[in-house]
Amino acid sequence: MFVFRSVELVPEEPEDMWHAYNLVAVGDTLRSTTIRKVQTESATGSVSVNKVRTTLCIQVETIDFDTQGCVLRVKGRNIQENQYVKMGAYHTLDLELNRKFALGKHEWDSVALDRIDMACDPTQHADLAAVIMQEGLAHVCLITPNMTLLRAKIETTIPRKRKGMCAQHDKGLTKFYDQIIQAVLRHVNFDIVKCVLIASPGFVKDQFAEYMFTMAVKMDWKILTDNKSKFVLVHSSSGFKHSLKEVLQDPSLAPKLADTKALTEVKALDEFYQMLMNDADRASYGVKHVEKAVDLQAVEVLLISDELFRSQDVQKRKRYIKIVDGVKENGGEVRIFSSLHVSGEQLGQLSGVAAILRFPIHDDDDDSEEEG
Repeated sequence: MFVFRSVELVPEEPEDMWHAYNLVAVGDTLRSTTIRKVQTESATGSVSVNKVRTTLCIQVETIDFDTQGCVLRVKGRNIQENQYVKMGAYHTLDLELNRKFALGKHEWDSVALDRIDMACDPTQHADLAAVIMQEGLAHVCLITPNMTLLRAKIETTIPRKRKGMCAQHDKGLTKFYDQIIQAVLRHVNFDIVKCVLIASPGFVKDQFAEYMFTMAVKMDWKILTDNKSKFVLVHSSSGFKHSLKEVLQDPSLAPKLADTKALTEVKALDEFYQMLMNDADRASYGVKHVEKAVDLQAVEVLLISDELFRSQDVQKRKRYIKIVDGVKENGGEVRIFSSLHVSGEQLGQLSGVAAILRFPIHDDDDDSEEEG
């Protein structure tokens, strides 16, 4: 008989839903309030259907997370007596902001406990915003410690400049700029955000910033004029979201972004690639190779994607937990990358696990591996 140990959690902001998604696993128990349709029959034989709010406890079978809406849906069978729902009946619980739920696990491993500590840390904020743009295309993003949230994508056709006919081009550009400004005003909370990056090729960013602050003075948008010092202009190769990685690598931004997790992830991945190029025997990636390095107590910094810990294969998850625990026991540093950051996506292409080593390990084993 398994004994499930439970914790009660209350998600207060969208990122908390991401933490919940990384905590809930198949086989766990989940208790929360929910709405259930109940069919009742009166003495006269008429049937009515009513919605009732009740508390259910299910054993988790499937988990679905909507990254845009930050909605977590968990489906499973009811495992506690309930006047409205039979034992063993399927139900889907929608985990919502500011609504308490209890999560039970047979075993709380170190990664799950660290995740709870991280979620409860009040210093973790979405303190960075970015506008990645080129003429006719812009992405407005919020960068939290664990997620890059696309809050607005603005795409519009701007007529080309023609000799003696610039009015249409200027009108199109103004409309494009206005849409970006509205997206910034709508999605950036300047009480929390410490820095807003405006990135583009060429002078697009400069022209936009000049227009935005001219309009801010004209329209008396104090929220923009009072926070002008938070805006930083930086080069990017394009207006596409993937350009965010190169933007965060810009050395001139380091003082502004020193405390953000997004930058520490990018920096760690950059150090790994530098090691791979300059001293390949001190860089390792792939589960088998990293496991060997852990056994030799060689891992200085472990880079691992949170995606691996969401594996529904219990043995695979335990394998990754063992790697993390082994590195910590030997005094190494563990960096868990969010798969919703650009750097996390890039680490995923390297099987999701890599390591910078204390000393060289020559590995002749190039066998293909099964990654999970």
